[in-house]
Amino acid sequence: MKKIRLAATALLIGFIAFAQENSNENTQSFGNKLIDGVSIGGYAQIDYNEPDGSAPGKLDVHRMIMYLGYKFNDKVSFISEIEYEHVSELYVEQAYLKYKANENFNVLAGLMLVPMGIINEYHEPTTFYGVERPNVDNFIVPTTWREIGVGFSGKIDNASLKYQAYLFNGFKSYAAGAGILRGSDGFRKGRQKGAESIVNSPNLSAKLDYYGITGLRLGLSGYFGKTQTDNTAIEGSTVGISMIGFDARYKYNNLELRGQYIHTNLTDTEDYNLLTGKDLGSEMYGFYGEVAYSFNLKGVEKLTPFLRYEKHNTHASTAGNLVANDAFDRDEIIFGLNYKVANGAAFKIDYQLMNNAVAGSDTAKVFNAGVAVSF
Repeated sequence: MKKIRLAATALLIGFIAFAQENSNENTQSFGNKLIDGVSIGGYAQIDYNEPDGSAPGKLDVHRMIMYLGYKFNDKVSFISEIEYEHVSELYVEQAYLKYKANENFNVLAGLMLVPMGIINEYHEPTTFYGVERPNVDNFIVPTTWREIGVGFSGKIDNASLKYQAYLFNGFKSYAAGAGILRGSDGFRKGRQKGAESIVNSPNLSAKLDYYGITGLRLGLSGYFGKTQTDNTAIEGSTVGISMIGFDARYKYNNLELRGQYIHTNLTDTEDYNLLTGKDLGSEMYGFYGEVAYSFNLKGVEKLTPFLRYEKHNTHASTAGNLVANDAFDRDEIIFGLNYKVANGAAFKIDYQLMNNAVAGSDTAKVFNAGVAVSF
């Protein structure tokens, strides 16, 4: 296991050595595209998922989102993101005020995305290959992770660094007499999403991005603190979190490489599991590496085959008498095609092969197809 993690880290660091001259990545957040007055944007993701077996296929308007922003003046702007999931579920994904003190320093407050990894900040379906987001960003990060907080962002051009640092409320671990977090999906059910969130102690989130080598982007993220409970008098209702992430993106002509590694240590999970009857692990990790190559067609149209390998384990370690569940030690191979038909529009197909560490378990196979739009 340690050899696998070391190999993943070496792969990501190896992107640096491979870096050569190329155009810088052009990804921008909606907040950076605001014009004076009201700005509108959005994205949509429509999926078809067909398991290999007796289960029926599924068609889903997975996400449909509207960005709405207002630029008061050159210094002050408001950014929001309203999301429908599966047609019926309505969420506010972002809602924050940004004050631009100068070209290199901003103050932000409100409901914001936690800067961890790649997809959590840049999660529009046209920014990643594959119909669905990587599962490392489902089970480990977990995307789309947003909380209410305050902090600052900016850049240091002389050092080619972009920086972010925030104080957020944390994951909810215990409420109404019951535990929330569990081994199968880690923190996913603990996201409070700005909906009448409870907070006992603020958590620190920070990220540095290095952009000094043309075509290469390196990120280092950290998140530290404790989970939240609606009753601080109950011992064992919270756990401590230390999450570290490293990500790398590289583009050279039509070749793209991408990878990330996320590692989390948790404390007090033995007491938490005894109190709640849950099976939360004390260590989680996940990584993936992806390669893609684009073939230029007519105009802006591109056909891009890609291949991605993922590994993630929400029971990498367990505390006390809890035995690690091998079903939570998972790996995947995903390969497919992305057909970009316009800037901000693509058709996608891919095939997933998913395994776990349970002896004798079968490989799960899923065919996916979808439509991706972003504007």
